[in-house]
Amino acid sequence: MTGPMDEFGFRPTHVAPPDGLPSWAAPDPARPTAALDPLLPLQLVARTGDWAQVLCSNGWTTWVDGRLLLALPGAPPTATGPPARTADPRPALADAEGALARYRSLLEDLAAGGADLETFRDRASGLRIGLVVDGERLWVFDAVHDRWCYCDGLQLHTYAVGERPRPSGGRTPGADEPTRLVEP
Repeated sequence: MTGPMDEFGFRPTHVAPPDGLPSWAAPDPARPTAALDPLLPLQLVARTGDWAQVLCSNGWTTWVDGRLLLALPGAPPTATGPPARTADPRPALADAEGALARYRSLLEDLAAGGADLETFRDRASGLRIGLVVDGERLWVFDAVHDRWCYCDGLQLHTYAVGERPRPSGGRTPGADEPTRLVEP
């Protein structure tokens, strides 16, 4: 059985946990193989109980404990109405264009001898740009809010954020303050 394919041939559905993941040649604990690297992109192929057969990004197929897989978000959301002022992708595109122009200027200064590599690195420090356009689909990095956004041509949606949510009040728990789980 093969996993879902699209124009890219491999689209991950999961990743291995941050500590890596043991794998097996078959859904049998007596047949261990190599451990998978931390956060390795994986595509779920089949399930048998708690076992999951996965296709790795390098083309290798193996069995893992499916309970330990980290699911990736599904397909980006689809807009259902006209764009709201706050969901307009044009400001994020303008920010990306400005960041790209700043980076290009830094590269030109480096190439012309107006700056050395250390100066280039210092000036480029903290500059983050991200933009993918695939037909009508757009992914753009919003550096102001440290998030990736997706646009289907009508509306901008948050797709992934770089920072974890903070507790209420904006405080980050200290090392001596454990994280508390709150029941809904």
